Amino acid sequence: MKSAMNISPAKHLRRTARIFKGCAVLTIAGVIGIAALLGSLWLERRTEVTLPAPTGPFAVGRSLYDWTDDTTPDTLAPVAGTRRELLVWIWYPCVTGQQTAMDEYRPAPMRAAAGAPGSSSVFTLLTRDSSKVHSHSHRDSAVSPLQRSYPVVIMRAGASAEVMNYSTLAEDLASHGYVVVGLDAPYRTGRVVFPDGRVMGRTPENNPELVTGRQFELRATKLLAAWTGDMAFALDRLAQLNASDTSGRFTGRLDMSRVGAFGHSFGGAQAAQFCHDDSRCKAGIDIDGAPLGSVIQAGIARPFMFLLSDHSHESGPESSQVMANIQSIYDRLPADGRLLIVIRGANHFTFSDDGAVLKSRVVRGVLRLIGALGIDGPRQLEVTAYCVHTFFDAYLKGAGGSRLRIASPRYPEVQVLQ
Repeated sequence: MKSAMNISPAKHLRRTARIFKGCAVLTIAGVIGIAALLGSLWLERRTEVTLPAPTGPFAVGRSLYDWTDDTTPDTLAPVAGTRRELLVWIWYPCVTGQQTAMDEYRPAPMRAAAGAPGSSSVFTLLTRDSSKVHSHSHRDSAVSPLQRSYPVVIMRAGASAEVMNYSTLAEDLASHGYVVVGLDAPYRTGRVVFPDGRVMGRTPENNPELVTGRQFELRATKLLAAWTGDMAFALDRLAQLNASDTSGRFTGRLDMSRVGAFGHSFGGAQAAQFCHDDSRCKAGIDIDGAPLGSVIQAGIARPFMFLLSDHSHESGPESSQVMANIQSIYDRLPADGRLLIVIRGANHFTFSDDGAVLKSRVVRGVLRLIGALGIDGPRQLEVTAYCVHTFFDAYLKGAGGSRLRIASPRYPEVQVLQ
């Protein structure tokens, strides 16, 4: 057998040339593949998409408000003495006609802020251009006259997300006869764009994801207190709006005796703590949120539901502790007003419009490939919306006194644990 030392220089050069040629072909193929992927993502980002349609009988209106609390400073603002201020999104049953216009999913000033220098990157290709997204809300339409007044539900987003990202759930609940009130706040929501064009982002000091251990607990606790305070302030302002709305739209139309709260992830933790703190909350839902605060040991004295994604493949001390905290609250709930539900195949990040509908099919495909997503995103939103409005129908509109039977053959993904 010839050794490598006996290969002629000519053969050695030909072999080297073949190797370089092969590497060049692979490199070119890789570049073409990446270019094709980026081109596909760009085209998908620019494609029109419509959110899942609401399932209730009412058309849906949406109005935006800028509310400032002149008596209470924002404890999380970087400048001492800054007053609490909220951007408030209200979805509600409405009247439609020739004078009503469909609203933009993300209003133009917010789109402009999202496109500001430094705010875009290659990662923007992984989600839809919000100017191409269509919702089902009518801008500032009159409230539907089919009922004298409507129950009010406070909605909170996950982590620092904008509540706009949960428009599908808000529109569906409003279509079933609810006034849904979503809150964004400066310095803790990722980015808030007010109607006058001011842009305020979350400060690093209010980002619990940047720290761990005891520091995480301290930051999360501060955020929880600020958000539940915001929710209480919003209810105060809603009561004033109900008494005298300068536009006349909501005067006498809000049933402040039937108030609920729900949220996703950290927003779910806020809903649980708020329903413990504030007696105005008559029913609440935590959508896949790890509980925090005094509610874990004190419980909630009104109907409450935990609606979870599929955690069947998760284990470890952190997951066990979350479930133990949920169980602690569940055990202290009214026997005829408590539910613990799992949506089979659901993923934590696809309870929002962004995760379930607007994220690229490549992202959702990867989640499916690794087994993190067992059902289609829009289907997860459909099942979630069903659970949310069915629960509130029972405990904000119903007479109560009997345990809700939420399982349905139309939604076999719903697994009632307790």
